[in-house]
Amino acid sequence: MNFSSWPELFVVDVEGNGANPPDLVEVAALPVRAGRPDTSTAGAWLTRPRRPVTPFAARVHGLTNAVLAGEPGWEEIAGQVRQLLGTSWICAHNAHVDYRVLSAHLPQWRPAGVLDTLRLARATYPGLPKYSLDALIDHIAPDLSAAPAQRHRATFDAFATAQLLLAMASRYESWDQLVAAAVPPGLPGAPEPEEDPTLW
Repeated sequence: MNFSSWPELFVVDVEGNGANPPDLVEVAALPVRAGRPDTSTAGAWLTRPRRPVTPFAARVHGLTNAVLAGEPGWEEIAGQVRQLLGTSWICAHNAHVDYRVLSAHLPQWRPAGVLDTLRLARATYPGLPKYSLDALIDHIAPDLSAAPAQRHRATFDAFATAQLLLAMASRYESWDQLVAAAVPPGLPGAPEPEEDPTLW
């Protein structure tokens, strides 16, 4: 895989308040450049949700209402998030979720494409009993010594997902092959199905 041929790409992860649909409480956007996650230019935001964080969500990511009370509301940071992401590709684990939540919070934003490490892992490692982020971390054993925060925080999960993406991408010869394996149908960047040839 020639990583220098990749378009601009951000690995994203979001954490929510536990409501359905969720309010965001944390967003991370980690660029991948030259085959490495670039933490020096990553974006990470905490945001105070409109509705309180549920006890279950707070137990998962540790972001309680008290922790978030002094953080800016979403409308104060939305422009920064959108400016950083631009029209780049994004990647996430179980990307439908992150893409749907980000799209709802950034209605004018549309990425060039969406890679899903869950879909990619199923194509790359068929037969694994599980494809959760934790299961893939156990299977691939990426170096997470430089990961910020801890598991279930957006910055950690984005870093881990980036390392998983790079490990799996090394098994593909080209960006186009990676896209074919990793972009879910119906999401931006999905390869167009080949049309049946006709007599005309």
